[in-house]
Amino acid sequence: MKIESVLLVDDEVEFVETLAERMRARGLDVEYATNGKDAIECAKTKTFDAVVLDLAMPGMSGIDTLKFLLEDHPDLQIMLLTGQATIGDAVEATRLGAVDVFEKPTDIETLIEKIREARAARLALEEKHALDEIDRIMSSKGW
Repeated sequence: MKIESVLLVDDEVEFVETLAERMRARGLDVEYATNGKDAIECAKTKTFDAVVLDLAMPGMSGIDTLKFLLEDHPDLQIMLLTGQATIGDAVEATRLGAVDVFEKPTDIETLIEKIREARAARLALEEKHALDEIDRIMSSKGW
């Protein structure tokens, strides 16, 4: 079975490097970015099962990054990880398409379990899109 692929996005370099190292030690394929712009570029070149995104970043915020990522990749499973979230931020993020919001520090095993669930959801969406495309093709051929 393929291992889970995750993109971590956080402006705190030491934090994101340490989290990436801990996830790799648990068998995940991890890349990271330290700002929203780099995360968007990274998502253009690779498919991720999940994105774990910091809400409060200088420059492009987590909410703005979330919007841009979902604009190009509507099925992307994005989770927010933040030390400064308000309930309003969490509601806004989920309304925009985030699948979960975690507070820093979070239990790594819980986070990894959510990433595995995100992978399953992403694969289910891909299968649905493929079946929809097959139905579309068959209908257009009159079969």
